[in-house]
Amino acid sequence: MSTNFERDQLARFQMAGQDIPWLVEHWARVRPDHPFLIWEARGGEAGRWTHREFADEVARVAAGLAARGVCRGDKILIHSDNCPEMVFAWYACARLGAVAVTTNTRSAGAEIEYFARHTGCSAAITQPRYAKLVAANAPGLRWIAVTADNGGEAPTPEEAAHGRGSFDDLRGDPTTLPVRDADPMAPAGIMFTSGTTSRPKAVVHTHANAIWASRMGPLNIGMGPDDVYLVHLPFFHVNAQSWSFWTTLGVGATIVLQPRFSASRFWEVVTKHGVTHISLIPFIFKAIAQQPVPEHKLKVGAFGLIMPVLESWLHLRVLAFWGMTETVIHATRSDLWQTYPDGSMGKPTPGYEFAIVDPDSGQFCADGETGELWVRGTRGIQLFLEYHDNPEANAKSFTDEGWFRTGDLVRLGAEGNFFYCDRDKDALKVGGENVSAREVEDVCREAGGIADLAVVAQSHEMLDMVPVVFVVKASGDVSDDALAARIVELCRARLADFKVPRAVYFIDELPTATLGKIAKNQLREIADARAGLEPRGSAR
Repeated sequence: MSTNFERDQLARFQMAGQDIPWLVEHWARVRPDHPFLIWEARGGEAGRWTHREFADEVARVAAGLAARGVCRGDKILIHSDNCPEMVFAWYACARLGAVAVTTNTRSAGAEIEYFARHTGCSAAITQPRYAKLVAANAPGLRWIAVTADNGGEAPTPEEAAHGRGSFDDLRGDPTTLPVRDADPMAPAGIMFTSGTTSRPKAVVHTHANAIWASRMGPLNIGMGPDDVYLVHLPFFHVNAQSWSFWTTLGVGATIVLQPRFSASRFWEVVTKHGVTHISLIPFIFKAIAQQPVPEHKLKVGAFGLIMPVLESWLHLRVLAFWGMTETVIHATRSDLWQTYPDGSMGKPTPGYEFAIVDPDSGQFCADGETGELWVRGTRGIQLFLEYHDNPEANAKSFTDEGWFRTGDLVRLGAEGNFFYCDRDKDALKVGGENVSAREVEDVCREAGGIADLAVVAQSHEMLDMVPVVFVVKASGDVSDDALAARIVELCRARLADFKVPRAVYFIDELPTATLGKIAKNQLREIADARAGLEPRGSAR
């Protein structure tokens, strides 16, 4: 396993003099008048910045942060839906050597408290609708700066009366910015990802991670300097932050940013701006399924697997990619020239090593056998640097030989194609959001009166899956309805809305499999069988 010194030396040779501020300034110098960021607010285009204008705005915000005492290594909480201010703030932190901590705006107060405390955030940037929530749950922050609106929408009078400083007041004199030499291995951003543990893990990305993504992303998706990437997935996730923004910065191209996905405006925005590249998730297909497909300039849709039916419907090339927050950019890819079998998730992207391992024996699997996907690369370059302040998770996730255990189950097929088989059953994917079953179970147990429980995925028409909980009561002292309501109410108070169980099902005994483990596959079948019934304790 490489040491920190060895990793730093590798970065020195591969990334010499390069970091995120260098990348931003490079395009400001080389393509100063080419549009970089176009802001499509809910009512239409509300802002446009060339590469030069973007770099200048980032410098002004960075100067304002420095004037407030933000310096190298400081953690700044950015709790916001997509908006230009969120992007400016993130890159301003990188300019100073500070670390932007981006968090899911659907999080409950208790989650915000954990995010801020675990990473040691000293200040926050947010929007009017979240200002009071952030202030109430992160009382240790030195200051909170609030944008003027909610992603293009005016705040309510109550939201506007937040009593905090304005984001506009952050802007300062860029000539006062401290000089900072490029340090590729320095942390640049932290985002939280749910796995099978009870607490979300804080994934640390370095400047070198961003440079790596900016090199490989355009090659993977065939993106050039005059292409346009539509970003409507949340900036606090790796798809928008790396797959979209860092890829686009790699070739000096253009981003069209929306507050969130809009089915009614999807084709309007695509055709209006000549969008060429987009990230696809199943929710999008279902949302626009009934709409006619107009003439457009879309070239590539980044998706999880090869699916020719999508290509014929949407009239674009659907390329298969697999990756995680921890792999920074697409760790598998299909390219524009070769052909791939239906359902393939592509082949390993150059720079990543893959292995498929039997999770029980620890031995490499034979071709065609299903096993856990292990990925290897240099931490801080191809792979994330670490889980912040979590030595237990770091030790569990990495082998002594440097392999990262992904938790995804795959198999190797013909001609080196990888096929996705399944995910660790304690990890759910709810409308594109990762949910840890273990985390939800831990909160549910606090309701009391429970002998045993299990959270599993129930199929859902629009979101693919939603969490539901099966409960074995400890006694009959409380009614099913009362306990179900207590569980749901507790989850609503402690967890993001997409993590709240959609139903509470009572059962006399949880089914078990080998070695007494809960047979969650059986529970998923039961949940799907009940999906058409009126669920008890529904959180809808």
